[in-house]
Amino acid sequence: MEENSKKDHRALLNQGEEDELEVFGYRDHNVRKALCLVASVLTCGGLLLVFYWRPQWRVWANCIPCPLQEADTVLLRTTDEFQIYMRKKVFCLYLSTLKFPVSKKWEESLVADCQSVINQALIKPELKLRCIHVQKIRYVWNNLEKRFQKVGLLEDSNSCSDIHQTFGLGLTSEEQEVRRLVCGPNAIEVEIQPIWKLLVKQVLNPFYVFQAFTLTLWLSQGYIEYSVAIIILTVISIVLSVYDLRQQSVKLHNLVEDHSKVQVTIIVKDKGLEELESRLLVPGDILILPGKFSLPCDAVLIDGSCVVNEGMLTGESIPVTKTPLPQLENSMPWKCHSLEDYRKHVLFCGTEVIQVKPSGQGPVRAVVLRTGYNTAKGDLVRSILYPRPVNFKLYSDAFKFMVFLACLGVMGFFYALGVYMYHGVPPKDTVTMALILLTTTVPPVLPAALTIGNVYAQKRLKKKKIFCISPQRINMCGQINLMCFDKTGTLTEDGLDLWGTVPTADNCFQEAHSFASGQAVPWGPLCAAMASCHSLILLNGTIQGDPLDLKMFEGTAWKMEDCNVDSCKFGMSNIIKPGTKASKSPVEAIITLRQFPFSSSLQRMSVIAQLAGENHFHVYMKGAPEMVARFCRSETVPKNFPQELRSYTVQGFRVIALAHKTLKMENLSEVEHLAREKVESELTFLGLLIMENRLKKETKPVLKELSEARIRTVMITGDNLQTAITVAKNSEMIPPGSQVIIVEANEPEEFVPASVTWQLVENQETGPGKKETYMHTGNSSTPRGERGSCYHFAMSGKSYQVIFQHFNSLLPKILVNGTVFARMSPGQKSSLIEEFQKLNYYVGMCGDGANDCGALKVAHAGISLSEQEASVASPFTSKTTSIQCVPHLIREGRAALVSSFGVFKYLTMYGIIQFISALLLYWQLQLFGNYQYLMQDVAITLMVCLTMSSTHAYPKLAPYRPAGQLLSPPLLLSIFLNSCFSCIVQISAFLCVKQQPWYCEVYQYSECFLANQSNFSTNGSLERNWTGNATLIPGSSLSFETTTLWPITTINYITVAFIFSKGKPFRKPIYTNYIFSFLLLAALGLTIFILFSDFQVIYRGMELIPTITSWRVLILVVALTQFCVAFFVEDAILQNHELWLLIKREFGFYSKSQYRTWQKKLAEDSTWPPINRTDYSGDGKNGFYINGGYESHEQIPKRKLKLGGQPTEQHFWARL
Repeated sequence: MEENSKKDHRALLNQGEEDELEVFGYRDHNVRKALCLVASVLTCGGLLLVFYWRPQWRVWANCIPCPLQEADTVLLRTTDEFQIYMRKKVFCLYLSTLKFPVSKKWEESLVADCQSVINQALIKPELKLRCIHVQKIRYVWNNLEKRFQKVGLLEDSNSCSDIHQTFGLGLTSEEQEVRRLVCGPNAIEVEIQPIWKLLVKQVLNPFYVFQAFTLTLWLSQGYIEYSVAIIILTVISIVLSVYDLRQQSVKLHNLVEDHSKVQVTIIVKDKGLEELESRLLVPGDILILPGKFSLPCDAVLIDGSCVVNEGMLTGESIPVTKTPLPQLENSMPWKCHSLEDYRKHVLFCGTEVIQVKPSGQGPVRAVVLRTGYNTAKGDLVRSILYPRPVNFKLYSDAFKFMVFLACLGVMGFFYALGVYMYHGVPPKDTVTMALILLTTTVPPVLPAALTIGNVYAQKRLKKKKIFCISPQRINMCGQINLMCFDKTGTLTEDGLDLWGTVPTADNCFQEAHSFASGQAVPWGPLCAAMASCHSLILLNGTIQGDPLDLKMFEGTAWKMEDCNVDSCKFGMSNIIKPGTKASKSPVEAIITLRQFPFSSSLQRMSVIAQLAGENHFHVYMKGAPEMVARFCRSETVPKNFPQELRSYTVQGFRVIALAHKTLKMENLSEVEHLAREKVESELTFLGLLIMENRLKKETKPVLKELSEARIRTVMITGDNLQTAITVAKNSEMIPPGSQVIIVEANEPEEFVPASVTWQLVENQETGPGKKETYMHTGNSSTPRGERGSCYHFAMSGKSYQVIFQHFNSLLPKILVNGTVFARMSPGQKSSLIEEFQKLNYYVGMCGDGANDCGALKVAHAGISLSEQEASVASPFTSKTTSIQCVPHLIREGRAALVSSFGVFKYLTMYGIIQFISALLLYWQLQLFGNYQYLMQDVAITLMVCLTMSSTHAYPKLAPYRPAGQLLSPPLLLSIFLNSCFSCIVQISAFLCVKQQPWYCEVYQYSECFLANQSNFSTNGSLERNWTGNATLIPGSSLSFETTTLWPITTINYITVAFIFSKGKPFRKPIYTNYIFSFLLLAALGLTIFILFSDFQVIYRGMELIPTITSWRVLILVVALTQFCVAFFVEDAILQNHELWLLIKREFGFYSKSQYRTWQKKLAEDSTWPPINRTDYSGDGKNGFYINGGYESHEQIPKRKLKLGGQPTEQHFWARL
């Protein structure tokens, strides 16, 4: 019973999805609520503040656990490493509020769709549904499955026939009303956050609350100037944050504002057409597509076809043809009805319909699939509103440091209590002084100081046309050690140039036709395929579509014309006719009747066309050569096909294959209902289309720069594997002389387990200055030790999927040396980046936005080279469409990271130096004077924090990264040693001044001080005019101890600011930061001036006592000596990269990063890398069985393989 109760208490929301959440049921408990109310009153609202910061505590304190179906409050927790909690109230929707009666009988369905969650969620006879609202999505409690489920979408379990039959005629007006009530409006509404609400959120930040307490305390003690300065800075910081958040809110609001204002036409069952506002649409409605139209929802096309611009989703403004969902009589879910990508039937919210093609049976119709935030656009907006939390060591370490400083403050608090109580000071003064010491260690300027570095970096990036929507990720860019690149449009030029065609005849490749001659392709099936097999459309007299299709079509010199009304029956496309420059053709025109669109998962497209004057039809296919060959009759594919293909791909050409067959049917209606599987079979191979895809001129220098900086580069592309390998070699992503091993994995078959084959690609000289790459498939006769020390794995998306599923233990071994990943689908790109992250790489991803959106979001730093709406979800967007932005971003990231560390170290030292001096002065019930603190806090610390981070990034990337965490030995040692130096100097000065012959306990013996004043005055007039009151109360500041410690601590603040502002290798030298350098010199000059001046006004104002000149000189010498020692230790030892590497080697310290561990293991593994062998999945030691037939004793290497070109660490114990 107890186990069942626990099970009922917890469930999963969105199981298996990116936004998966755990949900726990709770019920309000009146006694607990009353106790919490009393406690809140007694703590003056303190408990409410704690509950605001920790919503789970509020639930645990006010409620008791219960099964989810009885809960009135739910607690949600993310299932990632962050474990973030949310509290939501359960609310009920009552169908009795509808204008028509609803049946209370159990057996009667509420909506026609039997599989709808609405039927399963309705509680009868109350006619209510229990709901929660989480991150803009509504969920209802499913009484049958005992879990919360999304509403606002049609169930995926519906088959093709279900969609056509259940929704094909539209919904009744009653069902529409029910769905409107349950699903909510079809609106993506982003509220412009009220300024007061944003202010409250900012002000209730725990640090600002602590800051408010600190400043209140300081103001009460008369420390007005610095408190006011901090208040002004904090107010400016909060106002800027609120302004920034408000601007983002306004921008997002404007982006989606028009979404729900579209007028649409729908079909209502038994009533016909009805026009309404798009916000009233519900899943299941039949939407009429009139022509040019912005889609207000996701819909599945059921009749007719249309052309859509999906730039908002993919980042590419390329027309995409959508085809209707077929009426198949089977029970398979509609998304799985065939091998094809289901998205070719789906019209996504936010995309633009630019052309519609009716089928001849009425207007183009689509069934509303998803509404509101469930849509593709809604999902994009939600990813911006609720971004994935950033897991970066800097922020968690900063919190730990704050806790440590707070603990120091607590120790100081008890120390002050002890000292003041011992001296019999009144309790009020004792507590006040103890609280002042408590607040000394945590500098109130810390939040502003830590964010200011990112603000400077953001401004510098903006000047380089790189825009950032997630400033906290800038620091992350400083840790990137693996950079992934898309190929087409990123590494290579966007457009392709035609090189030539290689036709086939009699099962043999013929002589290549070169486009360099300026002649169009000669007429034949190959020319017909190039002219018709594409997704181009004629829009306002201009041919638009995929750049590859456009280039291919231009190569034929044919032209496109608008179809007339008659020929547009059955969704016909445009008519294609020979142009003036086209080769002579016996055919007057080609009419495309049907199109099976290209999809990256299928790697092919095909069309059914009719040649003018003929009664029969033709099928033309184009796609990836390996894929097209698979659908052709084997006798039509030349025997030397692999070699011919390789001869072009190894030169970096983009190769497309074309195929054809004649359909033995004469009826148009038969053509309309043909399944794709039947059309794409028994084809005749026509030949190859060769296109050049040139590298961008910036690619090679940028990749070289990243390589010299020890940043791994990886290519993730949808293109051919051989082409990708060649581009990687030409760009020197794979350095000259390196070995490439192709990893090819195959799915298990009936009697054969899954297998993985390792094939070595070798280079052979074929002539002077010419290299030809060929695949070596036999057993290698080259001893492994002579194969070179650097190797790179290359694989296709298909192989990646098989290895991911059947050889998971192999995956890390491949990834630490994997460089080329080709034919990767968008989902595989995201998955690959996540696998790299599991190996503790900091991964950057640079893509042009097309199919890279998921990967850009998943990476630590995603850089989109597209300005389309889809790139909004990417943290960084570059307006210059080249990869030059990558080193810029990494440089700025490193500079920002080092600046953040420098500011943090400085403020930590500032707190510790102030804490040490306060401890010493508290011993005799003293403190520095207000103006002494003001000079240190405003003239030095505040100015340092505002300008320290403005040093620009160093123009050259260093071959190692800055430390990635605060809790690293060099940084901890830096703070510890500087604290020790400061402690030794201050204690020595404090004790030494008491031993001087002219010393007098001014704070106790005022008469002694006045009588002996002339002995230590260096100015006769000063003695006569001095009238300071020496009868001091606890907390006074006039004494020789303060006069000695103040210049020492002030100069110490200036010197640590200088020491922690190291320039090279991550930032430019300190003198290039003119304002910061000037402020430091000015502060040092002013401090020395005050130290050596004998002006009465200055001494009175600063509450100092004149001392003999030799003592002042000694103070200055001691302060400068401390600086020299600290500077030498910091620069020559703690920041000495080579020294730390030596220590690491000597003591055998190794990085704990997963990829480092694997690299070390593989370097010691004599059987790695495997070459020219096949492994099978099974129960072997490593999770797979090694085929012994490919291994012999002669092949076991005599020496270990070294790993070349890997990044080195600069700090031991650093978890990179």
